[in-house]
Amino acid sequence: MEIKVLGPLEVLENGVSVAPSACKPRQVLALLALRAGRVVPVPTLMEEIWGERIPQSAVTTLQTYILQLRRKLAAAQESTGGDRSSKDILATTYGGYLLSPDGAGSDVAEFEQLAVRGTNALESGDARQASTLLARALGLWRGPALVDVQAGHVLGLEVQGLEEARMQVLSQRIEADLRLGRHAVLLRELRVLVAQHPLHETLCGQFMLALYRSGSAWRALGAYQHLRRTLAEELGIEPSRQLQRLHQAMLTGDPALTPEPAPLVESFVLASSW
Repeated sequence: MEIKVLGPLEVLENGVSVAPSACKPRQVLALLALRAGRVVPVPTLMEEIWGERIPQSAVTTLQTYILQLRRKLAAAQESTGGDRSSKDILATTYGGYLLSPDGAGSDVAEFEQLAVRGTNALESGDARQASTLLARALGLWRGPALVDVQAGHVLGLEVQGLEEARMQVLSQRIEADLRLGRHAVLLRELRVLVAQHPLHETLCGQFMLALYRSGSAWRALGAYQHLRRTLAEELGIEPSRQLQRLHQAMLTGDPALTPEPAPLVESFVLASSW
């Protein structure tokens, strides 16, 4: 089985798609796929499908959705000569259902493994390896997570968590590239990201560093003032102390703000990452 949720939903059994087109069965499969190898309780599935308005027929209807998914799994097995039962692949357990991980490949699991390896490399000072691993992790994304699934409350939280993880990995990859002196190459990417995420202080700080190191100190200071105004207007707050220290270092021309890794630069980036 191959599971992909970092983009449109894809669940393949022996190369055959088993993802239904109907909205609610698709929601059920998406949640089971996202938590492959773990039991998804029946109340959680009901909350995802119906929210707070759970009908009296919910148990029977959910069982119907599970039956539909098992039929697609059985058809995929039959067409490819597989030997696994659909009830083994999508098992009924005490209080819920479980999508069996046997032989399953998940883009989420691969993303998380690469992210951990990349983070460890960054923390150990191997920026080149970190950049490579984190870029590979980001390359698994084919668009917004579960972009073609109508998400309820449960999936909505899961998708939000995945997006937050993606942004953290992206920030770490940019940090690694800054340590490697790739500031000029990063400018275009960071300019777009800052426009897309106008309140994201880490991205703004990285954009400021890239601008400063590329000989555009005045643009870097302008980026800080733009963020400061945006934070004040939207949230009524000032930039973080880390960003304020970076701004002050640029005003004074602190030699630590050179393309080579320096304690001041690294402490800012690490402290403001999330």
